[in-house]
Amino acid sequence: MNRSYLLVSLFALSLAACGQKAAETPVAPAPVAQAPAAAAAATPSGAMPAGHPPMDLGKMTQAAPAVSLTQKAQVLSTIDVPQYTYIEVLQDNKNRWLAATTVALKKGDTVQFNDGTTMVNFNSKTLNRTFPNITFVDRVVVANGNP
Repeated sequence: MNRSYLLVSLFALSLAACGQKAAETPVAPAPVAQAPAAAAAATPSGAMPAGHPPMDLGKMTQAAPAVSLTQKAQVLSTIDVPQYTYIEVLQDNKNRWLAATTVALKKGDTVQFNDGTTMVNFNSKTLNRTFPNITFVDRVVVANGNP
């Protein structure tokens, strides 16, 4: 009987001690996960916690480089097919064909585009036509001014 009394007493004391400790120590909210940049800013001098692998935050926040639109020409004609526009342009008094993702253009528009990749004797199955030279470009935009 003494043994049971002792166990019940210890249990009651444990509960009382837990309740007293909870009253003395306020419960802090759980930490919120931070983005790497925010975590680095939250630590003194941007240092990561001990044991954390090194991080290059500059690489994480850099945007992809923009495509440079170095070329300029005047639209002579366009052919739209699903997902692509074939564009005949006049550049430096020479006719040239471009291919780009679908873009709304009209005859006479001045366009800017990147250097792209030129293919020789490209056969378009959709058009049932072979282009002696065609340049596949990443981006075409209507520009103001003369080519």
